[in-house]
Amino acid sequence: MEYYELIGFFLLLFIWVQWANHRRRLHLDELRWLPPGPTPWPVVGNIFQLGFVKIPHESFAHLARIHGPNMMTLWLGSMCTVVISSKEAAREMFKNHDVVLAGRKVYECMKGDFGDELGSMITAQYGPNWRLLRRLSTTEFFLNSRLDATSSIRSRCIHKMVQSIYDVCRNDPTSIDVGRYFFLMAFNLIGNLMFSKDLLDSNSKKGAKFFYHAGKVMEYGGKPNVADYLPFLKWLDPQGIRKNMQHHVREAFHIAGGFIKERMDQPEEKVDKRSNDYLDVLLEYRGDGVEGPSMFSSTTINIIVFEMFTAGTDTTTSTLEWAMAELLHNPHTYAKLQTELRSTISPNENLQEKHIDNLPYLKAVIKETLRLHPPLPFLVPHMAMKSCQMLGYTIPKETQVLVNVWAIGRDPKTWKDASMFKPERFLDHDKMVDYKGQHFEFIPFGSGRRMCPAIPLASRVLPMALGSILHKFDWILGDGVKPKEMDMKERMGITLRKAIPLKAIPIPYNG
Repeated sequence: MEYYELIGFFLLLFIWVQWANHRRRLHLDELRWLPPGPTPWPVVGNIFQLGFVKIPHESFAHLARIHGPNMMTLWLGSMCTVVISSKEAAREMFKNHDVVLAGRKVYECMKGDFGDELGSMITAQYGPNWRLLRRLSTTEFFLNSRLDATSSIRSRCIHKMVQSIYDVCRNDPTSIDVGRYFFLMAFNLIGNLMFSKDLLDSNSKKGAKFFYHAGKVMEYGGKPNVADYLPFLKWLDPQGIRKNMQHHVREAFHIAGGFIKERMDQPEEKVDKRSNDYLDVLLEYRGDGVEGPSMFSSTTINIIVFEMFTAGTDTTTSTLEWAMAELLHNPHTYAKLQTELRSTISPNENLQEKHIDNLPYLKAVIKETLRLHPPLPFLVPHMAMKSCQMLGYTIPKETQVLVNVWAIGRDPKTWKDASMFKPERFLDHDKMVDYKGQHFEFIPFGSGRRMCPAIPLASRVLPMALGSILHKFDWILGDGVKPKEMDMKERMGITLRKAIPLKAIPIPYNG
C-alpha cells in the first residue's frame, strides 16, 4: 500500500470511529424511537440524499412527504436533526414542549472571541440571562409606546429611501437594484434607533465600514459549513468560514465600540438633549444581580448592537424584495394594491403609519409574502435541552430541531392554491390569521418563547416601506422582461433571498 493510500485509509477509519462513537453516546433506546427518516449513510448521514439542486428547505419538504409529514429525522453528518413539517407538529412543539425545546443550536461560525452567549438574544441558551434580554426587548425596545414615539424616525428613513430612488430616476429612468435600497433603509433605521444617527450618510466612513463588515458576516453566516456536521474537522476550519466570520465580527465590534465610547464620553450638557435611544437603555441598565448582571459589559452591549443590525436588516430586505418581485410577477395584484394606495392617499401626501389600518390589501400582500417566502425558512435552529417525548417519538438531548415554516406555509392541506401568490386569502375575516405565533399554519416569525421579539416593529416597517415606493412610483421590469418570464428562484444565505436580485425601473408618479 502506498504511503498516501495508507494515510487516507487511517483517516477514513478515524472518521468512521468518531461517527460510530457519537452514535453510541446517544442511548440506543432513544435511537430506536426517533421519528422516521431516510436511512443514513456512515459518517455523512443523509447529506448526499438531500440533492444538489434543490435548496435545503425544499429538499427537506420533499423528504418529509416520503418519510415523515409531521416529524422526520435526518442525520447531517453526526448531527441528529428532527424536522417539523406540519402545523400539527408545530402546535405540539410550541404548545406542549416549548421549554425543553427552547435551547439553541450554535454553529461553529458563531463561536469565537466574541461568542459571549450572555449578551446574545440569538445564541444564548434558554435561562436567566436570556430571559433578561428578552424582557428588555419586549419592555424597552419593541414596546408599542416606544414604537409610537419613534414613528417619525421610521418615516424619515423611508422618505430618504424614496428620495434616493427619485434622485436616481428623476431625469433618466433606469433599472435599479431594488433590494439594495431596502437594505440601506433598514440599516439606517436600526442606526437611528440604536445610535440616533444615520450610519450611511455621505460623511460617515465608520458607518460605511460597519455596513461592509455586517454584510460579510451575513454572507459567511449563511454558508453551509462542513465542520458543523463532521465535528472532528472543527479545529481545521477547512472552508475558513469561522476564521473569516470572526474577522468581520471583530472589525464590526471595533467600530460599534467606537460609537459606544463616543456616547459615554459626551459632555453632560448634551446628555439631556438625546432621545433616549436603544444605546442609552443599554448603558443605563441597572439590575439586581440576581437574574442577570447588575449592569451590561461593553462586550455584551456590542453583541446586542450587532445582533440588532444583522437580525433587522437582512430579514427586512428579504421580505420587501420578495414582495416587490411577486407584485411585478403578478400584474393584476400589483394594480389592485396600487389602486388601494392611490385612492386612499393623495399624490402629494406621504404614506404614514396612521394610514396602514385603512390599507387592508397592503397588509394582506405582506402576509402573503411571508407565507410564501419566510425570511428564515427553518427559523433559528432549536435544540432539545433534555430528551422528551413528542407525538409518540423520542427527541434525544442536544438534537437539533428545525421547523420548516416554508413547507408549513405551502402545505396544500391547509392552503388552497398553496404555491400561488394570492393576498386575497388574508382578507377573509372568517379565516383571518396573523403572524403572532398562535396560528401554527403561519409562523414566519416563530412561536413560543423564542419567537422574534421585533414583530411590533416589523409590522410597521414592512407595509410602510413597500406602500411608499408603490405610492410614489410606477414600476416596470427592465430589459424587456415580461412578468411571467421573471426568474423567481430562491437562494439561501442567513435569510431566504432571490437567486437573481430584483431589478426594476421606477417612474415617478405625479397623479
